[in-house]
Amino acid sequence: MASQKSIRIGISLILLSILGFVFLWLDDAPSFPIQGQPRDYEDIAREGVLRAALEYNSLSLFVDGDTLAGFDYELIEAFARAHGWQVDIHPDMSFDKRLEGLAVGQFDVIANGIPVTSVLKDSLLLTVPLVLKKEVLVQRKDSLQADSMFIRSQLELAGRTLHVVKGSPSILRIRNLGDEIADTIYIKEVEKYGPEQLIAMVAHGDIDYAVCDESIARAASDSMPQIDISTDISFTQFYAWAVSKQSPQLLDSLNAWLDRFKQTSAYKALYRRYYGRK
Repeated sequence: MASQKSIRIGISLILLSILGFVFLWLDDAPSFPIQGQPRDYEDIAREGVLRAALEYNSLSLFVDGDTLAGFDYELIEAFARAHGWQVDIHPDMSFDKRLEGLAVGQFDVIANGIPVTSVLKDSLLLTVPLVLKKEVLVQRKDSLQADSMFIRSQLELAGRTLHVVKGSPSILRIRNLGDEIADTIYIKEVEKYGPEQLIAMVAHGDIDYAVCDESIARAASDSMPQIDISTDISFTQFYAWAVSKQSPQLLDSLNAWLDRFKQTSAYKALYRRYYGRK
């Protein structure tokens, strides 16, 4: 199927699509006023426009031919359609910027997977879980580098430098992992690139290690067989969307709709198309 192929396209095509899409999008995208505070359901319904921030990657939001596609994109579009709203989509690679935009009312919802952790629940309202995922280490296969460079267990992360997208929620997990192994794991935050670019940099030998979502890494591995993603960084956990603490009615509406929609054949087909499971 076309969507399945788009998930598995080569990383070079992904990079070109990202650059072309983002620049065109930023030229044409509506400028969101910074209101100073988040909106709740009644404010959104009054305008009839839901403002959603998503990460641009091969699962959440990407260009498929001349249209947009992605699990989270199609899901938030379906939610808005059910309420008679339009969606203003704003792609942003920085998790920190998505959080900042949510805090000042630039966005109403962060509509891509956020790990459900106690730390994030203290500052955000998280929806019902959407998927189960985990973070993995991306490295080159042991046959392609010195044996001392290949990491087979989390204990061997001591003293290594792991590259992550700037502000990624996985940073907290890496720090906790350093405490668990009683040694330092160095973190290099990369501001300009997303997870797929980091994977490509590992594959081409520009960096040695990156940490990213297993689903994205697995899709990329189809076109980059030189990478290894067998070492887990996190345990499998729930991922959800997020709204501001000042938007409880929006959260209730999202949860009620998601609970209903997740029981439908349309949702199961959408989930299967992007995650390959029921």
